[in-house]
Amino acid sequence: MDSWGIVRRLIVDATVSTHWEVRFMSIQIGLIGAGGIGGVHAKAIKEAGSTLAGIYDTDAGRAGAMAEACSGARVHDSVDSLLADDAIEGIVVAVPNYLHSSIAVKALEAGKDVLIEKPMATNVPECDAVIAARDASSNIVQMGFVCRMAATSMAARKVIESGRLGRIYHAQATLFRRRGIPGLGRWFTTREQSGGGVLIDLGPHLVDLLLHLCDRPHVESVDCHTTSCFGHPPSGYRFTDMWAGPPDPEGPFDVEDGATALVRCQGDLTLSLNMSWASHLPEGTLTDGVTLFGDKAAMHFDILSDAPLTIGTEQEGEVVDISQPVRPGEDWNTAFRRQHERFARNVVSRGVPSASAEDGRSVQSVLEALYRSAEARTSVQLDEALV
Repeated sequence: MDSWGIVRRLIVDATVSTHWEVRFMSIQIGLIGAGGIGGVHAKAIKEAGSTLAGIYDTDAGRAGAMAEACSGARVHDSVDSLLADDAIEGIVVAVPNYLHSSIAVKALEAGKDVLIEKPMATNVPECDAVIAARDASSNIVQMGFVCRMAATSMAARKVIESGRLGRIYHAQATLFRRRGIPGLGRWFTTREQSGGGVLIDLGPHLVDLLLHLCDRPHVESVDCHTTSCFGHPPSGYRFTDMWAGPPDPEGPFDVEDGATALVRCQGDLTLSLNMSWASHLPEGTLTDGVTLFGDKAAMHFDILSDAPLTIGTEQEGEVVDISQPVRPGEDWNTAFRRQHERFARNVVSRGVPSASAEDGRSVQSVLEALYRSAEARTSVQLDEALV
């Protein structure tokens, strides 16, 4: 670390306990992966006040274009070259899923703090390798569970903590896309590289957010059904736009594009998940978002908007509906910025990430159980060792 970094940490150590919401804590970040989500991180890094100092991507032209847009960022010709840059304090891992664990381990071994895009890995042993590397290095791992940072999710958490919902007995998360298969025919739809389809793409966000809002309950069993209807063959799929495109009509599609699941937790709590990459259902026919059912009130919110939360409850013997606004000026677009503000703050102050590696592992264990259930077409108990 450079001398300014050392001084900055000394300053923060003296002040962070009295002003935890310090906004401007700038760090030097290296970005591994200059694809679609890499571009989102590059923008958020700047908005959070940090500096994108280095970029590596297997596509040198793509990395160069990003570096040009982010003046001052150096394009590296290898992961090792980027990790050897002593000025870089934090690494963002924004590559295909099957590379998350190995690159995160290498970054930790190089003495860097790491923000890993979801999912943490493609299986639990890979998660364990990251945790072991973190413990051996004493560096920080923050999971990219950005839905926690959405304005509506943060407002919902405050409502829950106030006790207004009472005991939550059921929580539901729904995210339907009509034409949303990402990178069709490329790594997103290649199981060997992605680990799965919509369940490992949207699933980590929804599973983590429900567990987070419900205080990380112990998951006992799951029941899941998946479908794969729209990518066979890829050339037959009609789309309006495509994240992580362009598509490869001749490429593989051996993953699921729809999933529904029931998750049973300790304490009579159930979670339900519904998600799709593609369907024929007109947009907005079913309401996306999170719904929480409590014995004192129920609440619904859209993760991806700035719309007020809707709460149904009783007051003075009457059934009432309440609209709970979110913080003014906040919406989904601020979630990634806030995630990077938290990352920089933890790198500087050596704080404990709110979205930890252990959280990433627990989400991965639930995802693996969901896949096992879908394959076996039956309920699956979670192995205590995996939770």
